[in-house]
Amino acid sequence: MKLRNNNNNNDNMTSTSKSKSTSKLLSATCPPSNGRRFAYAIAILTSLAHSNQYTSHAFTFSPLSSNTLSSCRNCNIINNNHYQINSLVTASSSNHNNSNNNNSSKSQQSMIATPFKSSPVVVSEEAEALSHSSTTLKLIPSYELFQILSQEEGGIIPKTQPGNSQRDAHTLKTHQGNVEEDTLANIQLTDFVGCGGNVKIETLPDPFKMVEKELKPFADSISELVSSDQPILSMAAKHFFEKRHGKRFRPTIVQLVAKAAAAAQPEHTSESRNSDINGSLDHSDSSTTNGTSMTEKVGGVSGWEWSGASDVEVEGGVVTPSNHQGSEVWRKQAQLGQIVEMIHVASLIHDDVLDEADTRRGGEAVHKLYSNKVAVLAGDYLLARASVLLARLENTAVVQIMATALESLVSGEVMQLKSPPESLLQMESYLKKSYYKTASLICYACRSTALLGGHSYSSTVATAMEEFGFHLGLAFQIQDDILDFTAAENVLGKPALADMDLGLSTAPILYAAQEYKELRPLVMRRFKKDGDKQTALEYLYKSKTAMNKAKALALFHAEKAISAILRLPQSEARDALIRLTHTCITRKK
Repeated sequence: MKLRNNNNNNDNMTSTSKSKSTSKLLSATCPPSNGRRFAYAIAILTSLAHSNQYTSHAFTFSPLSSNTLSSCRNCNIINNNHYQINSLVTASSSNHNNSNNNNSSKSQQSMIATPFKSSPVVVSEEAEALSHSSTTLKLIPSYELFQILSQEEGGIIPKTQPGNSQRDAHTLKTHQGNVEEDTLANIQLTDFVGCGGNVKIETLPDPFKMVEKELKPFADSISELVSSDQPILSMAAKHFFEKRHGKRFRPTIVQLVAKAAAAAQPEHTSESRNSDINGSLDHSDSSTTNGTSMTEKVGGVSGWEWSGASDVEVEGGVVTPSNHQGSEVWRKQAQLGQIVEMIHVASLIHDDVLDEADTRRGGEAVHKLYSNKVAVLAGDYLLARASVLLARLENTAVVQIMATALESLVSGEVMQLKSPPESLLQMESYLKKSYYKTASLICYACRSTALLGGHSYSSTVATAMEEFGFHLGLAFQIQDDILDFTAAENVLGKPALADMDLGLSTAPILYAAQEYKELRPLVMRRFKKDGDKQTALEYLYKSKTAMNKAKALALFHAEKAISAILRLPQSEARDALIRLTHTCITRKK
C-alpha cells in the first residue's frame, strides 16, 4: 500500500511569512548580546521552511485534564518535553535574572527531588487537521516508545502504542522456517572484553570492513550529489566529504541495517493485515498472540501502522540476502545513507557557527575557512539537496519520517539554547536533548531503511530497527560526553571540554551534581561566573561515582540496542551491528 500525498491549500503558507514569524519568535526570546548567534538559528529554520520540511510533529495527543479542557477546549497537548511557545518571552527574561541569583539550598534540593516537567507545546486541533489524513504517519518521539532511563534511576517502560506495538515480538525466527540456531541468542555486551567479560569482540564480523567496498566510492558520489555552479558554495559543501571523511558512522549503520533487514522476511503487507483483521486469515499464525493481533491489543488497528513499505521490485517479490546486493532496493537504501550523512554534516556546519567553534574533525571549521555567511548557506544547501534526494526515494512514509528527523535536529538546538535552569539538572531532560540532537537522525534512518526494504512501519523489523537506533544513538552521545572529559583534544579532533564552554552539563557532571549539591547552582547558571568550570571539574574528579554512573548509563542503552537487534534472524550484518555497538561505548575518540 502506498501512502498518498495530502496537499492542502492551507498548507501553502509562504516561506516568507514563516521565516518572519520564526524571526520574531527568536528575536523576542534571546538577549541582544546573543542576537548574532540566533541569526544563524533563524537561517537553519528558514531553510527548512523553504523546503516545506518544517512542519508540526505528528505526535499522538495526551489526554487533557478537566481544568485544561475548560480553559482550552480547542487545543491538544503534545507532551514532547518542549517548552510552551507563548511562555518563551517571559521565561527568557526570568531565566536571565535567575541565573544571577543563587537559590537557597532547600529549593535546590527540591529541584533535584522533584522531576522537572517543562511546559508542553500547545497545538490547535485545526492546525493538526491541516497536516494529517487517515494515511499520514502519526509519529511519536522515540523516547515515548522505548525506555530512556533504567528502572533503578526512575525510568519506566513506555506503554504499548502505535510505533512500538511489536516491541516485544519474537516472531521473526519462528515463522520463516529458520531452523538454524542463533549462536548469539542470549549474548550481552558484558560478556565481551572491554565491558567486563572475556569473549573477544573480534569473533564477530568487523562492521566497517563489511561495508568498506560499498562505502569506498562514498566521498566521490556524495561530492557529485552536492556539486553547485557556485565554486565557493560547492567547496564549502564538499569540505567534510573530500578533506576529512570522519567515521562514516551513520552510512555504515544504514548499510548494515539494510543487510540485516534483508535477512528477515516481511511479516505482513497492509493488504494481508487488513484481511487478517477481517478474519479471513488464520489467527493462529506466529504474528498473533492468543488469537489477538498485536495491533488489536493497542486499542484497534490504524491502517497507516501497516503501511509505508516500499513496493519491492526484485526476483520473487521479497528482498533476501541473495537478491539484495545491487538491486534497486539496495541502491535506494545506500542513497538514504548519503542523505543521512548530508543532513548530519549540515547540522555540524550550523552548530559550529552557533557555537563559534574553531575546529571540527581535526581541521578548521567551515566558517573559519570561509565566513559565517558561506557556512550557513553551505549548510542550507546541503539540507536542500538532501530534501530533493529524499523525495526521489519515492516513499512518502520515509519522507515523513526523515522530515521529522530534520525537525528534531532544530528542536534539539533550540532546547539546548533555551532550556529553563531547573531542567539543566534533570537527567531525563539531558537524554531527551541528546535524542533530538543525535539519536533521532540515527533511529529514524534505521526505521526508514527497513521501510525501503519492504517492511511496514509497525512491523517487528522496523520497530526493532528504530529501537536499536534510538539506544545506539544515546549510547554514542553519552560516550562522546564522557570522552569530552577524558580524551585529549588532538585525539578527539575537536576541543575538549567544549560542552562546558557552551554552558552545557552532560551525564558525568549531572551525576556529580547528584552527589555534591554545591555543584547544582553552577549547572543552573551554565558555568557563567569566573571559576565555575574549574570548580565543576574539581567536583567531578573528586567524585567516586559520577564517571562510573555515566559509563553505566551508556552501557544500559548499548545493552538495550543489542536486545532490540537480536530480535532479527542471525546474519553477518546483524552480528556486525552488535560489534559496532560494542565499539561505540569502548572507543577512545
